[in-house]
Order: sequence, then C-alpha cells, then structure tokens
Amino acid sequence: MKRLLALFTLALLLGGCSGLRLVESQVRSTAVATTERPIEAGARYRFERLPSQTDPVETDSVEAIAEAELAEVGLVRDDAAARYSVQITTRMETYVVDDWGRPYNGPRVGGSIMIGSGNIGIGMGNMVGMGMRFPPPSQYRHEATLLLRDLGSNQVIYETSAQHEGPWNDRYNILRAVLAAALKDFPHPPAGSRRVKVEIPR
Repeated sequence: MKRLLALFTLALLLGGCSGLRLVESQVRSTAVATTERPIEAGARYRFERLPSQTDPVETDSVEAIAEAELAEVGLVRDDAAARYSVQITTRMETYVVDDWGRPYNGPRVGGSIMIGSGNIGIGMGNMVGMGMRFPPPSQYRHEATLLLRDLGSNQVIYETSAQHEGPWNDRYNILRAVLAAALKDFPHPPAGSRRVKVEIPR
C-alpha cells in the first residue's frame, strides 16, 4: 500500500512538472547608487515610449506584461504622479540551426523574423545544408531591455537586459519570463552577467 501511494505521488509530481517550461535567460543589470533617493517599494512610474514604437497594440501588450512584472518587484504604475519613467525595448529573432542545435551559417536566401516593441519586420527565406533536415529546425532569440529613469534628475538609475534562446515562438509568454529574469534581484543586482531560470506553463 505504501509503495502504491509513493508511486501515485511520484506520478502526480511528474505530471505537474510536465506542465511547466524552464526558460533560462542571460541577464545583465546595472544600478546607479542613489543614497539620497533610493528606489523604494511602492514607488510610482509611468511608461515612456520611443518615437519608433508606433504600433499601439504591440506596445500596449508589452507594457501590460511589464506592468505585471514590475508590480512583482514593488513598483506601481501611476501616470499622473510618477517619480520614474520606464522604457522597454524588445525583440524576437528566428534563426536556423543544424541537427546539433548550432546556428547554421551555410548557403541561404533571406532568413530572419524580427519583432520589436513598436515595429514589426519580417523576412522570409529558404536554407539548405548537406546532411540537414529539410526544412531545418528553427530557434528563437528573445531579448528585452528595461531602463528606469528618475524624472527629477532625468538620470537613468537602473538598466537591465535579458536574452533567451530556445525552441519556443509564443512570444508574449516567453517575454513574461524574460522580463521576470531581467528584474531578478531588483533594485540591488549582482555585478556582471548571470543566468536566471524562470518557470512558465506550457
């Protein structure tokens, strides 16, 4: 009986694990020392858009994801009484890999799809290599950069970027994990580059 219970528990655990994806991102964050005006929990911010971010649906979607992740680290969106501005740029790029998962640099025509917050550019192409599957498998590179600016001094006081490469192209789900990784250890990140893992549903 005990053995059956143990097997049942193990099956439940494995079933739960199969419903999750582990998204690992390369993260680099920089904080400017602000002893006079430290970043406090509950601080208010508003989003700042670049002139190139002209697609309202795309930019609204990215900002909604960022707003949820910023709330997780204690920042509150308040357009009317903001102390900070938040600027976000994102990109997704696709590239072809060989059977060992390495980027393929052989003969090709065209070959990438890039999506940035505000602008969408698409390039189509065919790639052929000796001994490779056809069509060759694709990988996706997801990138996000976030700048936090003090509106009083107009100084950027926090900069963080994250990049993930993997087989998934459901952009907004992966972007949520990439932004969560980028905000890891906010507002006191460790120095240098680090890898951050975030679990999301399949």
